[in-house]
Amino acid sequence: MKQLIFILAALSILAVLAVSTGTRSWKPPVATEAPERFRGVNWVAGDTVTQEQLRALQLHHVSWIAQTPFGWQHSYNSPEVRLTKGNRAYWGERDSGLIHTTRLAKQLGLKTLLKPHIWLTDRSEGKWVGAIQMQTEAEWQQWFSSYSKFILHYAMLAEKEQIEALCIGTELYLPAVEREQDWRQLIREVRSVYHGQLTYAANWYKEYEEVKFWDALDFIGIQAYFPLTQQPNPSVAQLRQGWQPHMAAIEEVQQKYKKPVVFTEVGYKNTPDAAIEPWQWPDRHATALELSEETQANAYEALYQQFWQQPWFGGTFIWKWYPRLRTHHHDHLDFTPQGKPAGKVMARWYDR
Repeated sequence: MKQLIFILAALSILAVLAVSTGTRSWKPPVATEAPERFRGVNWVAGDTVTQEQLRALQLHHVSWIAQTPFGWQHSYNSPEVRLTKGNRAYWGERDSGLIHTTRLAKQLGLKTLLKPHIWLTDRSEGKWVGAIQMQTEAEWQQWFSSYSKFILHYAMLAEKEQIEALCIGTELYLPAVEREQDWRQLIREVRSVYHGQLTYAANWYKEYEEVKFWDALDFIGIQAYFPLTQQPNPSVAQLRQGWQPHMAAIEEVQQKYKKPVVFTEVGYKNTPDAAIEPWQWPDRHATALELSEETQANAYEALYQQFWQQPWFGGTFIWKWYPRLRTHHHDHLDFTPQGKPAGKVMARWYDR
């Protein structure tokens, strides 16, 4: 009996020492709940930004912005990714603009997801970034070497500026699902220079289900333009019904990897068909396009009713938000919820 008492006392002392010295021999299991709900918008880069423009986000209870610099690739089978330099892109997509926006945002308590994209300059063959495909193993290695330099550039920028989260790729379907080990190597390289949260932004169509390296990241990112209906002007109930099969598939991936799910992009136009093919851009040349702010607001309401109460759901980055919103017809039928009922829906849920 005395021996048992001695053992228990020794264990208690060791436990106290472990806490006091900051060491522990036991690690808790990975939590499936998101440690912080992302209340985000995709910030549109312009030629400048002011603190007042960023402060407007706080009125909608936004706490995160996603900033999107671009890398430039000639065509889907070109093995070189080039960084943005000089005057090739908007000021807000260059390093100086990204840094300036980040620092202004920090002053207001806003956090940043740095989310680089690839832009194909030659689309004559009708290919998009998800179709990037090299012809030989040597070309694949050349592409990943070039792409890694591109991402590591932003990883080091993010570390220097203490940017809170970094996305290592966006909608790169074929490279992402066919080259798992190359991505794992890239993730190791990024973590050696950057210590914030990491994700990848997978396309809603198959890609998020087929990516195999979610375990190496901090949360699962989905570009969530899921089709929800075949009818124009749907009700909230109809839209929630349309979410059911997609939510089941998302939950299956989430349960497999035990990671929070974040919609790195999600949004809807203010048109009657907004939830039929949400990824489709509005026809900029239409002169008499029918508008439906009710449909857009319903789509937002259905989205948040469906997901916001799920403990594993990490939040949304709404597509998209302008520093300065012009009021002419073309901007008004864009994806932004600014100045529309959908913006009030977003703000109400973000305030919860």
